[in-house]
Amino acid sequence: MTAGRRAGDWLDDGRMTEGNHGGADASQSRHPPAEHPPAARRSSKRHKSTGETRHRGWLYRSVRLAALAVAISMAILVVVFAVSRPQRGALIDELAVGLPAPDIEGETIGGEFFDLDDHRGRWVVVNFFATWCVGCRVEHPELVEFSRRHAVSLDAVVVTVAFDDAPGAVREFFEQQGGDWPVIAEGVGPVWLEYGVTAVPETYLVSPAGYVVDKFVGTYGVTADQLDDRIAALEDAAAQAS
Repeated sequence: MTAGRRAGDWLDDGRMTEGNHGGADASQSRHPPAEHPPAARRSSKRHKSTGETRHRGWLYRSVRLAALAVAISMAILVVVFAVSRPQRGALIDELAVGLPAPDIEGETIGGEFFDLDDHRGRWVVVNFFATWCVGCRVEHPELVEFSRRHAVSLDAVVVTVAFDDAPGAVREFFEQQGGDWPVIAEGVGPVWLEYGVTAVPETYLVSPAGYVVDKFVGTYGVTADQLDDRIAALEDAAAQAS
């Protein structure tokens, strides 16, 4: 029976013998459409991977440029603030200026009791300070100089009020850096609020009559010459008015 089969007849397993029946269509039905060769698929994946890499690289460069721009802006601000000169209280917030000086009293780091009212009749430089404040450390020699200038006449005195600092750190700082004026490191209550302190260093000048007459702030704090010049100007104005 096998010998009698002709091309195109059906076999027992369901296949068709080679022949003209079905022709090209039959041959195409037995062979599914060819897929893209492996090399083409790899090329497609390679192009996709390259595109993603380029996109990630662009994002990375954009982030780096933005971070660099922010860093440059911050550096410029730091330079501007660093070279800025100390300003008078008239240019800043003057909560206490022109009013009776809020009382300051408490135990000093030397174990003595300080009361601002006990210093009526002399100029009092009230300095708000912290050991962690860079500007406070820069201005400290100026306060030492101012105190030295008035040590004999006793017409002016400095008092330091520590701001958000540890008493031990304050005591150690003055032992190392000098300064023999009263220093109150704790127990003064919210006196900094009454004076209107917003940051340290800040220095207030209290007149012999007990009024706050000026406020000094700035990156580097106040200088001895600034304090003496301001005191001289106020004394001249008072003499002319009398």
